[in-house]
Amino acid sequence: MTLSHERGLESPFALRHYLTLITVVIIAGMNQGLLLPLLTLLLDKTGVSTGVNGLNAAALYIGTFATMFWIEKPVRRFGYKPVIVGGILIVLVTLLLFPLFPNFWVWLVLRFMVGVGDSGLHYATQLWIVSRSPADKRGRYISLYGMAYGAGFSLGPLGINLLPYGMWAPFLATMLCTAVSLLFVSRLPNALPETVKRGQEAQAAATYPAVFRLAWYALLTSFLYGYMESSMNSNFPAYGLRIGMSDTWISLLLPVIGIGSLILQLPLGVWSDRWGRKPILMAAGLIGGAAFAAVPFAAQGNLLLVLILFGLAGGLVGSFFTLGLAYAADVVPKAVLPRTNVIASVLFSIGSITGPNIGGFSMQYFSVHSMFYWLGGAYVLFALLGLWFRPKAP
Repeated sequence: MTLSHERGLESPFALRHYLTLITVVIIAGMNQGLLLPLLTLLLDKTGVSTGVNGLNAAALYIGTFATMFWIEKPVRRFGYKPVIVGGILIVLVTLLLFPLFPNFWVWLVLRFMVGVGDSGLHYATQLWIVSRSPADKRGRYISLYGMAYGAGFSLGPLGINLLPYGMWAPFLATMLCTAVSLLFVSRLPNALPETVKRGQEAQAAATYPAVFRLAWYALLTSFLYGYMESSMNSNFPAYGLRIGMSDTWISLLLPVIGIGSLILQLPLGVWSDRWGRKPILMAAGLIGGAAFAAVPFAAQGNLLLVLILFGLAGGLVGSFFTLGLAYAADVVPKAVLPRTNVIASVLFSIGSITGPNIGGFSMQYFSVHSMFYWLGGAYVLFALLGLWFRPKAP
């Protein structure tokens, strides 16, 4: 079975190749889902404060942010596959170095390098899928990508339970998975982004601010997703320890957000194809934000209710990045999609850098529950901003 250019992803991108990419994304999600809480826990247990811990965690997203200033050119020149392979190799090497050099400053640099590798991998896979999907099925195609990442991200924190076997154990497990993903992607055929046709030069040369003005509301979803993901995975382990949760409960609660996303990712994508992406994003932001804001009240003694709220919030806002990419592809000309994806990745990085720092320092100097007040307020505000956004036809 081949997903042709007219009916889906471009030929000769066979279904088995698409499934290979999905597998690679699952493993990349596992790596990130494990590293964020694992390193936070290890540093916290050495006496590192929540604020400084958040700064260390932000290094990963600084690496992602820095990569976005040059990643578009190698993808256009060499194609998707070399960039994906390069990203996997960078991550594989850093995973080996983490347990070899258990030092705060070394981990800061290594987290930066993981951000560089992950950024190249995800930029290439996202652009490959979004740019070759038909508009009426774009939501479900990119949702499958999001489900793959969410599945891996949900499984990742479970690797914390390998710590009783030694600090090396979780790192070795994720290294093996990463090596398998490298073998898989090595079998993919290479492909290049679409070339700009005559008459599209002006569109392709559009400045980043001009592209942002066209799709600012769709692109804000990337910032919010990055903020939520990094804040939860970097700050929540410290939050859980401070309100008396065990390591086991922390490792069980974190995947619930991803599980909720897995359950609703595809339905939200299908509904956005049918009813429009903006109303789906607005409703998801409003209800998801309310669920996050309610967590501090449940955390006082009802962990089952926290679990339910995490599942609800994760299910609704866990699709923000992928649905935002689909919405952006709806409202911008196809010739500027690579540039649009760069902006989305930059905003994701800014949100990811902001999340651990705002959450960590506000927990340290204000209220231990403040990270959830910030999360809830941000998503509710996003829902209200949708009332002002009027996209122009591409």
